[in-house]
Amino acid sequence: MLQARWSVIVLILVLVVLAASGGQHLVFSPDYRLYFDEDDPQRIALETLEATYTQGDNILFVVVPDDGDAVSARALEAAAWLTEQAWRTPFSVRVDSLTNFQHTTAEGDDLLVRDLVDETVWSDPAERARVRAVALAEPRLAARLLATDGGVSAVNVTVQLPGEDENLEADTVVAFARGVAAEVRERFAGIGVRIAGIVAMNHAFNMETQSDMQVLLPVSFGVMLLMLAVMTQSASVTVGILLVILMSLATAIGLAGWLRLPLTPPLASAPVIVLTVAVANCVHITTAILQGVRSGQDKRDAIVEAMRINLQPIFVASLTTALGFLSMNFSEVPPFRHVGTFVAFGVGVAFLLSIAFLPALVSFLPLRAPAKQERNGRDRVGAVMEGLGGFVVRRRRSLIWGSVLVVAALAASIPRNDLNDVFLHYLDEKVEFRRDADFIIENLTGLQTIEYSLASGEEGGIANPVFLNEVEAFAEWYRQQPETVHVDVITDMFRQLNRTLHGDDPSQYRLPESRDLASQYLLLYELSLPQGLDLNNRFDIDKSATRMSVTTKTLSSKAMLALNRRSAEWLAGNTTTIYEPEGTGSALMFAHLGQRNALAMFLGTALALIGISFILVFALRSLRLGLTSLIPNLVPAAMGFGIWGLVDGQVGVNLSVVTTITLGIVVDDTVHFLSKYLRGRRELGYAPPDAVRYVFRTAARPLFTTSVVLVTGFAILSLSSFEINSGLGQMSALIIALALLADFLFLPPLLMAIDRRKQ
Repeated sequence: MLQARWSVIVLILVLVVLAASGGQHLVFSPDYRLYFDEDDPQRIALETLEATYTQGDNILFVVVPDDGDAVSARALEAAAWLTEQAWRTPFSVRVDSLTNFQHTTAEGDDLLVRDLVDETVWSDPAERARVRAVALAEPRLAARLLATDGGVSAVNVTVQLPGEDENLEADTVVAFARGVAAEVRERFAGIGVRIAGIVAMNHAFNMETQSDMQVLLPVSFGVMLLMLAVMTQSASVTVGILLVILMSLATAIGLAGWLRLPLTPPLASAPVIVLTVAVANCVHITTAILQGVRSGQDKRDAIVEAMRINLQPIFVASLTTALGFLSMNFSEVPPFRHVGTFVAFGVGVAFLLSIAFLPALVSFLPLRAPAKQERNGRDRVGAVMEGLGGFVVRRRRSLIWGSVLVVAALAASIPRNDLNDVFLHYLDEKVEFRRDADFIIENLTGLQTIEYSLASGEEGGIANPVFLNEVEAFAEWYRQQPETVHVDVITDMFRQLNRTLHGDDPSQYRLPESRDLASQYLLLYELSLPQGLDLNNRFDIDKSATRMSVTTKTLSSKAMLALNRRSAEWLAGNTTTIYEPEGTGSALMFAHLGQRNALAMFLGTALALIGISFILVFALRSLRLGLTSLIPNLVPAAMGFGIWGLVDGQVGVNLSVVTTITLGIVVDDTVHFLSKYLRGRRELGYAPPDAVRYVFRTAARPLFTTSVVLVTGFAILSLSSFEINSGLGQMSALIIALALLADFLFLPPLLMAIDRRKQ
C-alpha cells in the first residue's frame, strides 16, 4: 500500500468525487406520509378517505383578540378580512370561518342560507350578541371555529398541494400564510394571529431538519476535531482524520443522492453517526502509529505495524457495525430504513478510507518527535489507563459481582418504560409552530383528528333515517368520551335544517323522520350554498357514505389506540347499517406505526445479534469468547433503558431503534478489546491478568478517545429541536457511555473468570 501511495490517494479522490456528485439529487421532503410505506394499511385508509372526499391538508389561522372577545367589532372585522384573504392562499380549495359559516333561516316556505356575519354586524352590539349565541349553540362551530368561551376564532384553509415539488409548495403556502398574518396584526391593532395545520407542521419539520443539517452537523464536526487534536496531540494526524471524515460524509451523502433517498428529520442524524464511526476507525490506527513513533520506531515501520495489529479488528468492527445498521431495514418507518442504509454506506466508505487513504496520507505528513515523558508510549493518559488496568485486575471479583448487581437492578426498571408517542410533541417548545399549536389546543380546539368514512351500503343511503340515527348515536357516544373535543358530523346539519324549516321550533331540532324529507332538505341546502362551500368534503359522489371527523385532546399513541378500539367495539355492538367504519388520520397512523415498529425492530435486533455473534465467533476463532462478547454489547442497552425508565419512562418511535443503532456502534469497542486481549494471550503468551493489562496499555486510550468523541457527537444531536433526533441523541450518548464502562469494568473480569482454567 505504501509503495503505491500516490496512486492510492489519487484513485480514492477520483472515486470520492464521482460518488459525492450524487448529493445534488438530495431534496428535503416535508410530507409526513413518508414515514409510512405506500402499502401501509393506515396510509391506504387515509388516502382512500381523502380521495373519496377532500384532502385534509390545511392551514389554520387563529384570530386572538387582546381583549379575549372573538365577537367584538374589531375581532369580527379582522376575521372577515382574513377569511377573504385566505381564499388567495396558494393551492387553496376551501375556506371555513366563523364569519362565512352558512347559517340557515326560513321565510315562509323558503330556506335562506347566508354568511353568519356580514358588515352590518360589526357595529351593532345586539347583532354581535346574536352571532355569539348562535355560534356557541351550533355544534359545527363551537370548539372548532369559535372557542367555547368566545375568546378566539379560527379560519381554516383546506389546501391540495399538487405534489410536483412538495418542499417548494409547502414553503409557498406557509410564506403566504405568515404574510397574511403579519398584515392582520398591522391592520387591526390588538389582534394577534396564530398559525397551525398539517402544512404548517410539515413545513416546521422540514425547517428543523435543515437546521439540524446546517447547525448541529458543523458543531459536531468542530467539537470532535477539537477533542481529537487535544487527545492525539498531533496536528498532522488531526488533519488526516479530518480529510477521512469529510470524504466519508461526502461519499455517503452522494450515494444517498444517487439512490434518491429523501431528506427527512431522521436522516438528518445519519451524517453525525457516520462522522462518529469514521472517527473511531481513524483513532485506532493513528493512535497505534503515534505510539510506535513515540517509542522510537521509524514512521514507515510504525504505519505497517499499526495496520498489522488493527486491520482485522477494524474490518470486523466495520462489518458488525454495518450489519447492525442494515438491520434497521426491518423498521416499519421508511426514514429509519434510509438511516440504516445511509450509515452502512458511510461505515463501508470509512473503512476503506481508514485502511487505504489514511495510511498513505500519514506517510507524507510530519509526525511530532517523541517527548521525554512520552517515550515507550507512557504519556499521562496512558499512565492513567495502565493504572486502571491494574485496578481492574486486583478488584476483578468485586467488579464482576458489583457489575452483575448494578445491571440487574437497572434492568429491573426496563418494564417501567411505556411504548408511547405524542405526535404533536415531536417539535420542541422553542419552535414557533409548537408554541402556536399548544396555544390553540389550550384555547380553541384539538389538533389531533380521527377520521371516519361511514358507508350506508346503498346509493343515497345517507338520507336513510335508520342510518342517520346510528350515525348520530355514534357521534353522541364520541362526545361523551373524555378524550373528545369536537365531532363534525352531518346529523348536526340535518337537525338544524329540520328546526329551521319548522319555524325554528327548538323541539324540532332532530333528524327528519322520512328518507324523502331528508333528501329534500339536503337538495334544498346544497342548492343554496355558495361556490367553494359545498358539501363534497362531507359526502361521497353518490351520497352513499359520509365523513365524520372527531377532534381529540392531545393524546399519546397508547391513549389514541385505546380510544379507537373502544369506538370499534361500540360500532360493532350498536350499529347494523354502517359499513367499513375504519378510523384513520395522521395521529392514529403514527400510533399504529409506533406499535408495529417496536415489534419489527425487536426482530431486526435479534437477527443482527445472531449475525454479529457468528462473525465474532469466526473472527475470534473462539465460540466461548464470541458468545461472551454478546454480554458487553447487550448490557449497555439494558442499563440505558433501565435508567430511562427511572427518569422518563416514555419510549417513542425514535427510541425503538436505539438498541439497533447503538448495537452497531458499541460492538466496535468490544471487538477491539477482545482482539487486543487475544493478541496478548495467543501471540505474546500472557496469562489472562497480564493480557488485560496489555489491553489497557495498548487499546484503552483509543477506546476512551472514540467513546468520548461518540458521546459528544450524540450529545450535540440531543440539542435538536426535533424530538426524534434529540431523544435518539440522548439515549445513544447514554448507552455508549455505559458501554465504555462495561468494556473497562465488566468485560475484563468476565474474561479472566472464563479463562481461569487456561491460566
